[in-house]
Amino acid sequence: MTAGSHLKMLNQLANKPAKLKKYEKFNVPKKRTTGINLRKCRLCGRVTGHMRSYGLHLCRQCFRDKAKDLGFKKYR
Repeated sequence: MTAGSHLKMLNQLANKPAKLKKYEKFNVPKKRTTGINLRKCRLCGRVTGHMRSYGLHLCRQCFRDKAKDLGFKKYR
């Protein structure tokens, strides 16, 4: 069985309790409390290039797209 998401596998294993228990033990992702994957972009979900300043929580690519709408000006 292959799947892109662990939730898809949980649905497939719903009728096999022994295999489901083993799958949950080893394959379900744990809740993150620290690290790079804790903070994601609000718009696209990227974890790299993340900006937390001013409570934005946007990646740099989405910030470039939305900067004018947010009221930022480009200074040269």
